Amino acid sequence: METIKDRLERVQESMALALQRAGRKPDEVRLCAVTKFVSVERIGEAVDAGVSLIGENRAQEFSEKLTFYKQRNLEAHFIGQLQTNKVKYICGQADLIQSVDRIPLLDAIERRAERLGIVQPILIQVNIGNEPQKGGVPMDALRAVLDAAQTCSHVCVRGLMCVPPAGEPERTRPYFRKMYERFIREREGLSTFDTLSMGMSHDYPIAIEEGATLVRVGTAIFGARQIQGGIQNG
Repeated sequence: METIKDRLERVQESMALALQRAGRKPDEVRLCAVTKFVSVERIGEAVDAGVSLIGENRAQEFSEKLTFYKQRNLEAHFIGQLQTNKVKYICGQADLIQSVDRIPLLDAIERRAERLGIVQPILIQVNIGNEPQKGGVPMDALRAVLDAAQTCSHVCVRGLMCVPPAGEPERTRPYFRKMYERFIREREGLSTFDTLSMGMSHDYPIAIEEGATLVRVGTAIFGARQIQGGIQNG
């Protein structure tokens, strides 16, 4: 029976091959293990196999697992859509909030971080396919959000994140390429702008080939997660 360790090793090998194809160095891309609906016992198996960075989609689940993250000395990112009334549970606890997609949310994080006396690292999520059902800043509105972030003294923008339209992996390549080009453009003159989060279980090798510095992989490591009412893939 295939174990979490087996799957993780296969993902790591696939990442290494993608980096080789792209002529990139082995340390240029980090792996974020997506732990939505994954028990702490199974996350522990992944940690024992070498995972050190995890990403959670839901504020409640993030809070419930927070003690475990700290006990295992994990870097914990929040990668799901974040409501402003949930900011208090995530800001100051997540090492990176990857999914900031609107100015009111940015403002809420700034206020909470100021109250805590910290600087909260974030990514700006871009709706690269202009899909109405997805979160993310439209590409033509990104500059306004980045400008707003520059006025915040308790938020540090580390880069960009995106989720391209669903489809065959190769069809995501143009979206990843477009996202990388924008990332490079916005990075000029910003020393903190070092993270481009894109690519999931079905397309992370292509994301790596197109410039991702961080990939978010869940199903390829943990398998399909059983939840009430069906199976969760991602």
